[in-house]
Amino acid sequence: MHLPEQEESSSSSNDGVMEVNRNNINDRGASDIHEILIAQGRTLSTAESCTSGRIAAEITSRAGSSAYFQGGLIAYQNEVKMKMLGVRAATIDTFDVVSEEVVKEMVRGACRLFGTDYAIASTGYAGPSGGTESIAVGTIWIACGRVDCMKTKCLTGDLGRMQNVERATQEAIALMTDFLLEEAGRWNPAKDYHLA
Repeated sequence: MHLPEQEESSSSSNDGVMEVNRNNINDRGASDIHEILIAQGRTLSTAESCTSGRIAAEITSRAGSSAYFQGGLIAYQNEVKMKMLGVRAATIDTFDVVSEEVVKEMVRGACRLFGTDYAIASTGYAGPSGGTESIAVGTIWIACGRVDCMKTKCLTGDLGRMQNVERATQEAIALMTDFLLEEAGRWNPAKDYHLA
């Protein structure tokens, strides 16, 4: 299945009740990202808030990742998101910093900042504090893709701070893997990269 130009897709998940299985997802997904980007000669960057660089660490844990990984930004504060990634203050004010609209602007900003073909981004309330009346702790938005085409996903459910961050890292790797496989026309719906 191939995603057409300009198409953006999103999904939501409350996998918070599911047990995290790191090895079954990250090892396979990050390896596919590694192989595809090297084969295609394309580049990747990250813009992370609540995951604090863990997505970049997972990507660069593989020898040879310097062939495609250009860099990552930990944009923890709103000011950094705005100054470094070009996230608009109006977007934050209108939708909240933990929103699909903000995480998509983070992907675009990372692609531009690092000059990469693709980027992965995250923003969320990892807990135990934070959250708003309408956005609960444990809500994390992740996104990946290109400036003009990306996939997004909302994670909900509070597993505790460290598990929330770990789950978001895993899901971001899985989402990027699916995006690349779809673009390459090699997506296999029988091969599950997401939490079961």
